[in-house]
Amino acid sequence: MTLLESIEGPEDLKGLDAAAMAQLAEEIRAFLITHVSATGGHLGPNLGVVELTLAVHRVFSSPKDSIVFDTGHQSYVHKLLTGRQDFSTLRQQGGLAGYPSRVESQHDIVESSHASSSLSWADGISRGYALTGQQDRHAVAVIGDGALTGGMAWEAVNNIASDRHRKVVIVVNDNGRSYAPTVGGFANHLKELQASVQQGVDAMRTDRRYEQTLEKARQLLSGSGHLGQAVYRGLHGMKQGIKDVVVQQGIFEDLGMKYVGPVDGHDQQAMEQALSNARNYGGPVIVHAITEKGHGYLPARLDENDQFHSVPIIDPATGKPEGTSTARTWTHVFRDEIARIADEREDVVGVTGAMLIPMGLQKMQAAHPERVVDVGIAEQHALTMAAGMAFSGLHPVVGLYATFLNRGFDQLLMDVALHRAGVTVVLDRAGVTGPDGPSHHGMWDLALLQIVPGLHLAAPRDEATMVEELREAVAVDDAPTVVRYPKGAVGQPLPALERFDDGVDVLARNGEGTGADGRDRDVLLVGVGAMCTTALEVSERLAAHGVSSTVLDPRWVLPVAESVVDTAAAHRIVVVIEDGVRSGGIGSLIRQKMRARGVDTALNEVGLPTEFLDHASRDQILQRTGVTAQRIAQDTLASVLGTKVPYARPVADDAAAAPRGTAAETRRQD
Repeated sequence: MTLLESIEGPEDLKGLDAAAMAQLAEEIRAFLITHVSATGGHLGPNLGVVELTLAVHRVFSSPKDSIVFDTGHQSYVHKLLTGRQDFSTLRQQGGLAGYPSRVESQHDIVESSHASSSLSWADGISRGYALTGQQDRHAVAVIGDGALTGGMAWEAVNNIASDRHRKVVIVVNDNGRSYAPTVGGFANHLKELQASVQQGVDAMRTDRRYEQTLEKARQLLSGSGHLGQAVYRGLHGMKQGIKDVVVQQGIFEDLGMKYVGPVDGHDQQAMEQALSNARNYGGPVIVHAITEKGHGYLPARLDENDQFHSVPIIDPATGKPEGTSTARTWTHVFRDEIARIADEREDVVGVTGAMLIPMGLQKMQAAHPERVVDVGIAEQHALTMAAGMAFSGLHPVVGLYATFLNRGFDQLLMDVALHRAGVTVVLDRAGVTGPDGPSHHGMWDLALLQIVPGLHLAAPRDEATMVEELREAVAVDDAPTVVRYPKGAVGQPLPALERFDDGVDVLARNGEGTGADGRDRDVLLVGVGAMCTTALEVSERLAAHGVSSTVLDPRWVLPVAESVVDTAAAHRIVVVIEDGVRSGGIGSLIRQKMRARGVDTALNEVGLPTEFLDHASRDQILQRTGVTAQRIAQDTLASVLGTKVPYARPVADDAAAAPRGTAAETRRQD
């Protein structure tokens, strides 16, 4: 049995000596490299927090003390120390989640993997402990310097600092990166702090006797008339001046919080001492730890892009991906086309939130570095800033993962849309993303965006329509436009048979029509974006059963095109297939437009349930939720036959012939 295998919970760490702790750290890194390379996952961030996490669990007592990981992708070490050492199915269906999970362990608190929220959690938890008399419990937040670029973190710091007796310890894991190197003024401030060495000073300043002595001096001198008050002000000013020169904690002290650091995050004893000082202080303290992403694994350290932030299956010896797909992805298409557009138009600027390479803006940046802005993890700021850019004559293209649009919805609504700003938002990873789990599925955007007045939303089905619709989007200068696409390979071209005057594409007409002109068909299948492939397969399956169908790609799903409603009127039933939530999705919007026009054709919305979907592959999730060609074809066939709600509208010749008592007849009688 290895030392790691003997660790069943955090309490097992308490009695280990320094040599054993060093051995344990080595074993954890070897474990992570071996297992994460076999499954894929967040490798670099976890290699960088081994000693830091060990120190947190040695000094604090989880779950009595609440440990919150910001984002949570760096919680693998925490999982190993809290009884979860089966990583064989990491991020796979039924296996270990890639982020903290309350289902897995009482040691996990925050499941959301959106950045910058941990300090608000710590504020709430610590307030709760204080109000309920649980004075012996601490709230510990582990947050990266990248996450501190998010405004929500500073809103929380402002509140935490208002109570000098709140038992909150904020561990800043400063590796200089989020996905990419951390940007902004705060990042520069942290770099300045890294140059200072102040361990002995920290031990003194986090001793309550230090504060008590200062308070007594203040009371004594302040009560000694004008001379005493002048002396106190002079001494206090001198103290601040010395601190600013010797201990450059600056911004933290100005907010009213104690600052400890910077500490070498890979020095086990130094980390434990710093955290012990912070715990014993009894008030809010920031512990600034300097770490290296990918520490102890040379391939990760040498990776300039993101130091193995997230890896596919790799060779653990070399770090090289195994069986890497050469298929062209949606991100590749956007990367190349936005670079071409930027070459042609000087007013186009790119905006990203700490995801330059994942979003595909690196090619544009290489050619036009002054026209690509990385705002850090600050989606709210990105969208309002984009509105300001549009006002000044530019056309911003804001690149976000679809799941992170949620964070900037108010700004999109009130700053961009209300002011009719010509801003294009590009949403990568829309729909089901797979192994990252419920917080990363981009399944909410279609329902959210349809309520934004004046917004235009495109969902391309293949590479050609992606290029076409992106160019159409950036041509709009008086309203927000959105282009959304899924994760992964872009797939085969899906040419259109015909394009209506309002831009809607007809992809297929299968089976014989039922109308007088032979064109009307039983089923209208409307595919949203990448789901057009599924719609075409459903059409083929229906044709094999003698059911005729038409397949439409609206291209621009917002607003609903008139030709979609016109075509719906000529069919017995409409089936809308989308990879967002059914509730409030595109299907429900098309139904509303049909009713407003007096079109009573039945409509079935096929999409995702309104629930948080556990991690699994994209295909497994679609299978589990019934969004597959086989299942959709079966349900649609049942609707056409009148055995399943919604019932297809009967054709005229069937009205008299249908047997009484059938579902179709019952519906007609109603």
